Parts: sequence; structure tokens; C-alpha cells
Amino acid sequence: MTIGAPPRVRTAAASATNLWKVYGSGEAQVVALRDVSVELERGQFTAIMGPSGSGKSTLMHCLAGLDSATRGQVHVGDTQITGLNDAGLTKLRREKVGFIFQQFNLLPTLTAEENILLPLAIAGRKPDKDWYETVIQTVGLKDRLGHRPTQLSGGQQQRVACARALVARPEVIFADEPTGNLDSKSGNEVLSFLQRSVVDFGQTIVMVTHDANAASYADRVIFLADGQIVDELRHPTAEAVLDTIKRIGADH
Repeated sequence: MTIGAPPRVRTAAASATNLWKVYGSGEAQVVALRDVSVELERGQFTAIMGPSGSGKSTLMHCLAGLDSATRGQVHVGDTQITGLNDAGLTKLRREKVGFIFQQFNLLPTLTAEENILLPLAIAGRKPDKDWYETVIQTVGLKDRLGHRPTQLSGGQQQRVACARALVARPEVIFADEPTGNLDSKSGNEVLSFLQRSVVDFGQTIVMVTHDANAASYADRVIFLADGQIVDELRHPTAEAVLDTIKRIGADH
């Protein structure tokens, strides 16, 4: 780099460069990711797919700072997260990353509204009132804010979890099988909401899924097999996703 040249601005919301993840050692060694390089664009909905054991969840966990890389680099926005200490990772997850899990992970003693605002409360931040109203309206929970999780359906609980992830306006939201515990109607409602948050509000979402229908809501699908990226689709349909999965299964 020339002296005085401005640093390169990363346009990716998250990226991995020559990422390896190895568990165990010796004969018990398992290579979960082998030399993976990928950029996940801002303002896009990306799905990560692959057979069981392909490394899709490991990739998401490494990108989100939930698991450490064995070798290689991971960035969230302009921040290199490989090498960050626990305090740095906690700060990153609090300020730049949102999470949506299959199990909802709501606190049963708190109302829907308290669950949604919890990450901001922990970070000592006040919600942006207009943005909060927009999120609540988008997830359709205005008349459910005083209810506790047990008083909500599965789909409503997952929409609370989506609102919780969005309200802090993170650089990227990671969703791990977000519709895995939902019936198809509730699942499609949640996916439509995630899609809308990308299209209307410029949010970036990275979702691990095994469901071709769920993947069809994404702008881009990345396919893993044996710890490597083996294919990708842009503007996918459920049929194209299924065809690709079958082909990958035949090749690996």
C-alpha cells in the first residue's frame, strides 16, 4: 500500500478469507471447514445450505464470532474478528451482529416488548423510537407487546426474536434454521418478514437452512459439501435449489 493511501473500505457485511476450522487432533481430527473464502454482500439475504456435516453451521458460527477460526481471517464489516479477545468479541456481537435461532431464545418472565428491547438494555442504549415503531409494525406485533412467550404462538415468538435482532440495527443478522420449529404458514410469514427487512430497510441477513423453500426467499444461496463451497445460486427458486442439492449429493 502506498504511504498516505486511504485504507481499503470493505463493502462486504461479513467475509472469510482462507478460513479453516479443525476440531480435535491426531486420529480424532475433524476438518469442518477447508480453505473457505466468501464475501457476503451488504443489503442482501444469503442462505447457506449443504448436507448434514457439510460445515454450514460452523461457517456461520465463525462468521458471527461464536466460534474461532483455526486458520484464515474473518471480518464483520471493517472489523477483523480473528484474534479479538473475549471482551472485543462480546462488544462486536452486541454492537454489530444480530442473532435469530431455531429455539427463539426468549426469556419466559419478560413480555414480548421487554424481550425485544433486552439487547439494547444490556448495551445501555435507548431504542430509536421511529425505527422501533417501524420494526413492530413490520412484524405485526403491536397488540402482543404485553404478552409473555407462553401466551404467543411459535410464529409470534419467532417474530419477537426477529424484532429483537433488528431493533439494534446490526451490520448483519445471522439466522440459524429460523423456521425449523414452525409450521409452513408461520415459517413463510417469518421468511417474508426477513425478506422485507432486506428489501425495504437494507438489512443484511445470513441464514443457515436445510429447507429449499426457505432458501428460495434469499437473493443468493451458497452450497457447502465436505467443508468447502461447491456451488451458488443467485435469485434461486425452490426447484433450482433442490436440483443443486441433488447434484451435490451425487458428486460427494
